[in-house]
Amino acid sequence: MFQIRKSNERGYAQHGWLESYHSFSFGSYYDPKHMGFGPLRVINEDWVQPETGFGTHGHRDMEIITYMLGGELSHKDSLGGGSAINPNQIQRMSAGTGIRHSEMNAHKTDVAHLLQIWIEPAVKNVEPGYKDHDLDVASITGQLGLIVTGDKAEAEAKNIAFIYQDAKMYAGRLNQQSVHRELDPQRKGYLHVARGELTVGNVLLQTGDALMVSGERELNFDVNDQAEVLFFDLPA
Repeated sequence: MFQIRKSNERGYAQHGWLESYHSFSFGSYYDPKHMGFGPLRVINEDWVQPETGFGTHGHRDMEIITYMLGGELSHKDSLGGGSAINPNQIQRMSAGTGIRHSEMNAHKTDVAHLLQIWIEPAVKNVEPGYKDHDLDVASITGQLGLIVTGDKAEAEAKNIAFIYQDAKMYAGRLNQQSVHRELDPQRKGYLHVARGELTVGNVLLQTGDALMVSGERELNFDVNDQAEVLFFDLPA
């Protein structure tokens, strides 16, 4: 089964310093039909204005991935870490037993544009941790490349992010091409169009749109110009 989630159906928040679209229920946006998809709980598309950001706040028992689309975002955390990430990097935070952090756009003129992704862990009360990962740009150009996995050995071998969930996250920067992906019908898939557009059959998906997949053996889509996409392979 394929189900379309259009960009304009997402929740929206405008706080002046922050503009945000919510693919799933979050904050003051509540839709009982969209509480998540499998363990995928949050995809927030955020624009953070210069010299502003999220003040120190806490999380626990959540795998949080920051995927940059433009600008930079700096963080500081209660573990003593601090760094800035850009669109060729991602950041993984395992909140575990509890962590406090801040995320700020320190730039004086540029807006930070990002996707904030939360995945519910399969294991709770783990030791909290933060790690930045440089994206292998070649591996995500012209194809869907693996950038996050729940397989620790695979994460170490490929130098990609590890999360405490049986899930994989792929990214693709695509240009005038067709994409074919074999699927396990016992699992779920979630395709998010970060920017650009593509077609699945006769259906056009544009920036912010998503495709939810369950019980299917394959996924095929065409990119007529350019698109950047994320694909999540999730337990059912």
